[in-house]
Amino acid sequence: MALISFKHVGVKTYDTNKVNDVDRSQTPIGIKTPLEFGEQGSGLLLMHYDVADQLTDNFRNLILTNQGDRVALYRYGANLNPLVAEFSSKEDFDSEAMLRINTAVQQWMPFVELGGYDSKPVFDNNRYTGKIEITLEFSIPRVQLFNKRISVVLFVM
Repeated sequence: MALISFKHVGVKTYDTNKVNDVDRSQTPIGIKTPLEFGEQGSGLLLMHYDVADQLTDNFRNLILTNQGDRVALYRYGANLNPLVAEFSSKEDFDSEAMLRINTAVQQWMPFVELGGYDSKPVFDNNRYTGKIEITLEFSIPRVQLFNKRISVVLFVM
């Protein structure tokens, strides 16, 4: 059997070469969620390059995750969806939601200091369905992030 040389085979070029041409001036820390395709020079997916941005993204994911959603981490998350399904009054919801968020943060992200909490039920054109907008204020002193606010939306069933 004779060996064939690769010397004059050539190279095919595709549009995917843009994905391989990644700017290496900054080291990515983590993937930005929700997932988005990267722009030219940033890789396949958009990434976080700042620790504070990545931790804020991780905090938002902790709040929106329910127990049982993560493989091998059954207890991960604030578990707010079952609470939203039982929404009856704002006062009961707020106290239980704050308790669940505080418990999840203490267990999974103890470096986050919770500040303020606010929730606003929104029932557009229907009294029985809607959404709840939760705004949280938090700080992460280790990365010089103070009084940051995030909002998450939970849909009432």
